[in-house]
Amino acid sequence: MANIVAIVGRPNVGKSTLFNRLVEERKAIEDNMSGVTRDRHYGHAQWAGKFFSVIDTGGYVTGSDDMYEAEIRKQVKLAIEEADVILFIVDCHTGLTDLDSEFAKELRSSKKPIYVVANKADNMEKSFAAHEFYALGVSDFEVYPIASASGSGTGELLDEMIKHFEDEGIEDPDADTPKISILGRPNVGKSSFLNALIGKDRSIVTDEAGTTRDSIHTRYQLFGQDFIITDTAGIRKKSKVTEDVEFYSVMRSLRTLEESDVVMVMVDATRGLESQDMNLISLAIKNNKGVMIMVNKWDLIEKDHKTMGKIKDDMMEKLGENKWIPIIFTSVVEKQRIFQAIELAVKVYENKTRRISTSKLNDVMLAEIERYPPPAWKGKYIKIKYTTQLPTRNPVFAFFCNLPQYIKSPYTRYLENRLRENFDFEGVPVKIIYKNK
Repeated sequence: MANIVAIVGRPNVGKSTLFNRLVEERKAIEDNMSGVTRDRHYGHAQWAGKFFSVIDTGGYVTGSDDMYEAEIRKQVKLAIEEADVILFIVDCHTGLTDLDSEFAKELRSSKKPIYVVANKADNMEKSFAAHEFYALGVSDFEVYPIASASGSGTGELLDEMIKHFEDEGIEDPDADTPKISILGRPNVGKSSFLNALIGKDRSIVTDEAGTTRDSIHTRYQLFGQDFIITDTAGIRKKSKVTEDVEFYSVMRSLRTLEESDVVMVMVDATRGLESQDMNLISLAIKNNKGVMIMVNKWDLIEKDHKTMGKIKDDMMEKLGENKWIPIIFTSVVEKQRIFQAIELAVKVYENKTRRISTSKLNDVMLAEIERYPPPAWKGKYIKIKYTTQLPTRNPVFAFFCNLPQYIKSPYTRYLENRLRENFDFEGVPVKIIYKNK
């Protein structure tokens, strides 16, 4: 991924606001509370014909007792290593602080272009005050006073910044790449799973629920297949969400679900499939997403050779008509079946994008219909003439018949079951519509 910009600085200087300004959407959570952003957060931007990726980072703090600060510092350092250009954000309202000077020492060892960006310069007086940041001595360039909330001054900064990009970059490196999201209740192991999968600390992990706040996108490759894995904030029942930050975290998680191709609903093996998990599954089906259930913390369960089958049967009973959703049992701590889980997610994606030729579909389904035709309605016989798969992003099949209005849901379920039995649509909602012929 070429042309990468890292936005760094101490807490609460407006890094996420500038990030959202550059990517032109509210992807990162903005709040006046310090320490809202924790993990690295990626987005895509463009300016004057140059495309680049932007990394939002958590606030860099030293000497703090906060349990997250050491992990946030690691994430910031990784972003600096990855970036081609660094935007060091400072605050015109509070002026030069000891934390700014401490972080400047960290940046001096970097050989990359560094721009000191004096944010919150929302009037002429504050713009003049930005000159004190030259004392940081970390940049060969002038200090750029901006107001990221309004966009004032960002154009001049971007004009200079993009001069360091040798090529135009890629408009959207994630386009046409399968998107897999990991959703579930807080503290079920979503971030630990992502870290174990890629072999490094992509997301901060603690025992405290609610550690992940933004949705964290990661490009991953397995068996020559590229895809995007997104770690999300844990989703609790609406009645238990009391903080604004958690509310926005949940909103980001739900938006990630809507943008995904496949949703991995992670469940705690010690608690089983609960109502909140069922709500997530229902939402994924409603949005026509591929769905799978990943039962984590399998190492904490006392088991014999019948335990897995029993738990799986109990879950299938709760799923009701949605027994087509695959279930896999994993232990992230012991790295048990974590790669099989990703293989299953990729298989679900392949099922979702599968196209069946009209001739093959009719050969199979017309024989099934002949074996069990639709029940007559008030003495009128329903004849299905042929079927075809529509060119949609998920499997939709049109059945052409003489009296489509008289076909009832039990027969639709029969057709869906025959489609699943003859063609592999495991993990994928299948929609059937009837048209007059």
